[in-house]
Formats: sequence, structure tokens, C-alpha cells
Amino acid sequence: MKEKTRKNVYDAFLGEAKAYFRLLAYAEKAEEEDVPQVALLFRAIAEAERVHATSHLNLVKDILVKDTDTNLEKSFKKEKSISQNEYPDFIKEAEEEGEKAATITFSHARDAEAHHAKLYEQAIYHLIKDEVAAYHVCQVCGYVTEKKIPDKCPICGAPKEKFKTVE
Repeated sequence: MKEKTRKNVYDAFLGEAKAYFRLLAYAEKAEEEDVPQVALLFRAIAEAERVHATSHLNLVKDILVKDTDTNLEKSFKKEKSISQNEYPDFIKEAEEEGEKAATITFSHARDAEAHHAKLYEQAIYHLIKDEVAAYHVCQVCGYVTEKKIPDKCPICGAPKEKFKTVE
């Protein structure tokens, strides 16, 4: 695929992926407002956007998805960079503007991303167990653990009921 088309396909993938999540949020709002038919419409079109995103991703998968070792290394570096470079700047700017909710969500994400990097690093150095039955994800801040669900999240303090198990 030629350079301009590849970039356009990648940009289309990003746009469709964003639309998917945006439309799910719209559906949630429509449900809250007791407009179930519109909520259903938003969810249906969100699913269509997911299909589009997947189709676009499949066209550029060769540049985005490599072998597992490479994918682990890239994921480790990205999580580490985000937690050490991007989120601290976001937090600083949110604090300067007095945006407490944004400061909290950025702080939670920063800390969770740092922990994600540790999990990737363990995988890179084969320090994770050969058999992990499941991971548990805090639905408030995104903290991930392969151990048992903690009584409360070490990052945001959410109770164990807020964890989702990924098997």
C-alpha cells in the first residue's frame, strides 16, 4: 500500500475507533434519558463503526501488529512513556486550570499505565507464570492485576465489586 493511502487508512481506523466509543457514550446517555430506541440506534451504529475500524485495521495490521515479543516491547515502551511523560503534563495543566476531576482521572490513568508497563516487563522477561487463569481490571481507573481481586484498588480505592475479570 502506498504511503498516503496507508496514512489515510490508519487515520480512518482511529476515527472509526473513536466513533465507536463516542456512540456507546451517546447510547448510555439516551438510556439515562429513557429514550431506548435512540439508545439502540446509537449502539447499532457503534457496532457498524467497530466493523469499519476492524476493516481498516486489517489493512494496516502489518505495520501495527508484529510478533508477540515485538508487540510486548512496543507496548511496554508506550505504557512507560505515557505514564512518565504524557500524563504528568496533563496532570500539571489540569491542576493549573483547577480541573480536579481531570487531575484525578489523569492521575489514576498514569498510575495504572505504570503498572501496565510492569506487567509487560514481566512478560518480556518471562517472569509471569505460564498459566494465568485471569486478569482483573478495575473499572474505575484501569488497574490490572493477575492476582486475586484486592479488597480495594491500590490506585483509586474502588471496592472489589468494581473489578471485571478478563479470562
